[in-house]
Amino acid sequence: MSKVKTTFFCQNCGAQYAKWQGQCNSCKEWNTIAEEIIQKQEKVAWKSEPASSNKAPKPLKINEIDSTQEIRMDTTDGELNRVLGGGIVPGSLILLGGEPGIGKSTLLLQISLKLPYKTLYVSGEESQKQIKMRAERITPSGDNCYILTETKTQNIFKQIEAIQPEIVIIDSIQTLHTDYIESTPGSISQIRETTAELIKFAKETNIPVILIGHITKDGNIAGPKILEHMVDTVLQFEGDRNHVYRILRSLKNRFGSTAEIGIYEMLGNGLREVSNPSEILISHKDEELSGTAIASTLEGMRPLMIEIQSLVSTAVYGTPQRSTTGYNAKRLNMILAVLEKRAGFRLGAKDVFLNVTGGISVDDPAIDLAVVAAILSSNEDIPVNKDFCFAGEVGLSGEIRPVNRVDQRIQEAEKLGFSTIFVSKYNKIALKNTGIKIRLVAKIEDIASELFG
Repeated sequence: MSKVKTTFFCQNCGAQYAKWQGQCNSCKEWNTIAEEIIQKQEKVAWKSEPASSNKAPKPLKINEIDSTQEIRMDTTDGELNRVLGGGIVPGSLILLGGEPGIGKSTLLLQISLKLPYKTLYVSGEESQKQIKMRAERITPSGDNCYILTETKTQNIFKQIEAIQPEIVIIDSIQTLHTDYIESTPGSISQIRETTAELIKFAKETNIPVILIGHITKDGNIAGPKILEHMVDTVLQFEGDRNHVYRILRSLKNRFGSTAEIGIYEMLGNGLREVSNPSEILISHKDEELSGTAIASTLEGMRPLMIEIQSLVSTAVYGTPQRSTTGYNAKRLNMILAVLEKRAGFRLGAKDVFLNVTGGISVDDPAIDLAVVAAILSSNEDIPVNKDFCFAGEVGLSGEIRPVNRVDQRIQEAEKLGFSTIFVSKYNKIALKNTGIKIRLVAKIEDIASELFG
């Protein structure tokens, strides 16, 4: 019988130590190091075939390697397909993280019920009756979906051998445990070992595995950082509980771009794909109000039209307030300084509040021009025409700088019915005979005179 081995792990970052100490040298946290048994038996949960284990891989010249495109599995969900790069790659391991209650389990259960492939949904958090109740609320059908409530990997692999599924979903990796590591589920060593077993299974059988992962209060996926390195794709499901929309973002993807996002709307009967995100990001109102402007931005490869709201008022207290939601506060201060210095607008003694509607946060500098338009509109109390939109970066000397992929932004604005778009005169625009009027501006003063005379 093999000797039981123990070691010490930091429960915060996963660093390993030979003996206990008060502070972790890696993350500098105190009292996070705990002893764990790392070896109980010298076995593996998923055994490969003896024939394959005897074959040693041989090196090949790079031009001899088969470069045919891997056939992807269609998830029947357009937003998820976009984020994954076209679908699920066979044999891949996908990790989905997000806040509690954000809709991770709902999303994967909804997809597994619609998949044309035989799917095994393994839950360590809910009973089969609870999952059945949610499934009836989402969709009445789902002949290809099998539900298993189990946390021990050895039992899960037995059921996989019996059912022979084409896709496996684990909810969640923090609830799994293996007999070959004697520590509690969710501990560093259990997460690492169970993930390694699932990777071995996925690569040898070519069956994709989707894992749900818990996150910490800081927003990071719980467990060792090596977990994110081990898997092929890391997806983040995020949003605000006060809003109905959810954003699916790719943080790592070995088979596609990490610049794509998917947008969903949370409804009573599940998640609805939002193919036109601008419909939830632009408010619909009957009358024109001052202080609002529409910006053309990009999230990855996807153009979005978002609404910028601003409120400029006389400061009641001695120090003017500068408050932003969804926009960088330091960048707002920079734009206000440029307006004061270069364009002569006296905003130093006024409160300025800025909001990106829909609750999203935007880092694209191309929305600077819309921010300027919204601030000046509120300051002058003159509404901006609702058919106008903006795409330009503001420089420190007051110039309107060109932005990337301006043609894509113009096409999106034209598709959504805007009549005029303001862009930098230094942008090289390849589009010809567009239905939208393109107004070229060089300085902030040009925008002020165009909009407010």
